[in-house]
Amino acid sequence: MMKKTLVIGASLKPQRYSNIAINRLVDYNHEVVAFGLKEGTVAGVEIDINLMPYKDVHTVTLYLNPERQKAYYDYIISLQPKRIIFNPGTENSEFQNLLKQSNIFFEEACTLVLLASNQY
Repeated sequence: MMKKTLVIGASLKPQRYSNIAINRLVDYNHEVVAFGLKEGTVAGVEIDINLMPYKDVHTVTLYLNPERQKAYYDYIISLQPKRIIFNPGTENSEFQNLLKQSNIFFEEACTLVLLASNQY
């Protein structure tokens, strides 16, 4: 099953993990939407610089450090995704507690590893 994924912290820089993740998600035929600080396109996916009211988001994969995540807590919860992936370096117990209260599943994992090992 293909899972619509929102990449938060999307980067136009090819060496960034968020950029690599967008490419891999597209390679695996997942629908991808992306939010970042700079407009542009990665693997045919437009990076939005405004928070959009995306519908039917299954997974949010985070590429923001915990301090920067705070501004997006309410937004992410409002999307009611099925899960949040905290990629390495994004682990955030404060946000995870809020997700528990909202009954949103989360995991500390690497999107790239999950894709490569067929666990996404």
